[in-house]
Amino acid sequence: MQFREIQKADYPLLEFFLYHAIYFDTGFPPPPRDIIFRPEIYIYVKDFGGIDDCGVVAENAGKIVGMAWTRIIAGYGHIDNDTPELAISILPEFRRQGIGTKLMKYLFELLRQYEYKQTSLSVHKENPAYYFYERLGYKVIGEKIDDTNDDYLMMKNL
Repeated sequence: MQFREIQKADYPLLEFFLYHAIYFDTGFPPPPRDIIFRPEIYIYVKDFGGIDDCGVVAENAGKIVGMAWTRIIAGYGHIDNDTPELAISILPEFRRQGIGTKLMKYLFELLRQYEYKQTSLSVHKENPAYYFYERLGYKVIGEKIDDTNDDYLMMKNL
């Protein structure tokens, strides 16, 4: 397994990995793939590659199996215009093997190099990934509850 900074040639894969980042209750069928094109979701990948965009990939035998990226956007986990918001996705068959932890630690180092002080995210309260984020140092700083969300807003100091 190799970990590296995202390259422009990888950008088209962001849509695929964005879909795999969406949490859904395992008791229900997965959402349709075109869900990622809703504006509030697509913002996580639309026109990726700007000055505040940062990302890393996990590659196994030449195939990208995971991506983690941050952007300063008005997304679900937005705190302010100085805090990049995180998205991470590991292909299902590669989960629970430590890849996500290594990917995140690599991303944190990259964010520190770019002199970011913190990063944020939003996670559904029932998503087991909450515990993953907590182990990596994210702390709950608020909640977002509305008709479609029941999420924790989390932040990590870098």
